Amino acid sequence: MVTPPKKIEVAGLQVWYGRHEVLKNLSFDVYDHEILAIIGPAQSGKTTLLKVLNRTLDSAAGATLKGTVKIDGEDIMKVRSVFDLRRKVGMVSPLPVGLPMSIFDNVAFAPQQAGLTNRTELADRVERCLRQAALWDEVKDRLRTLGSKLSGGQQQRLTIARALSHQPEILCLDEFSIAIDPVTTMRIEEVLKQLRSQMTILLVTNLVQQAKRLADRTLFLLSGDLVEIDRTDVIFSDHPAQRKTYEYVNGIFG
Repeated sequence: MVTPPKKIEVAGLQVWYGRHEVLKNLSFDVYDHEILAIIGPAQSGKTTLLKVLNRTLDSAAGATLKGTVKIDGEDIMKVRSVFDLRRKVGMVSPLPVGLPMSIFDNVAFAPQQAGLTNRTELADRVERCLRQAALWDEVKDRLRTLGSKLSGGQQQRLTIARALSHQPEILCLDEFSIAIDPVTTMRIEEVLKQLRSQMTILLVTNLVQQAKRLADRTLFLLSGDLVEIDRTDVIFSDHPAQRKTYEYVNGIFG
């Protein structure tokens, strides 16, 4: 089997918050156009890992980092524009953070900032992103109302639509389904499977069955250590490489 090209290369990554080491010498690759699930108990460093990738960790008080992270062969710590990096690496946080503007403008804001001014193209981009986030049918007749008027689950899907509006090459989702009902979660999971042909997706989830349903490969973090990374069918088999992996995915601890 031909190995796909590497999209992300992580080597010797260590992260501290003050004196507390959060990520401990991680080395792994992420392939182009794959869904990589990142699983592990709370306080394992999953969210921190995503923050490294689009350099939102830069603003975390007391955070220090060693090691290298490359995207398309380029060291992200040496990029000229962190804003360009963040357009390339879209981020969806666990709880919705809506901009204080209309539903339409929430999604249109980033493309407009990037120079998209054609009204027809902008409207098409907004509709496509809202459809991808499984929100279009619910809001298409009230696009000019405030995004903050939506329910919590709808605001989370609006956050996903806004992340997609950047047309990212990498999409990082941190517990995206935490505020969404199961039916909508399944709809978005189907969208993510389709988006895999357009981008690389990293999915932090505490729902191990979600990882099993969605991911090509799964990475297991435990207290900042990379326990195992492998094909998802191997991680969820009766014989993963590490006993701790078997115990975690089968609910023996975590």
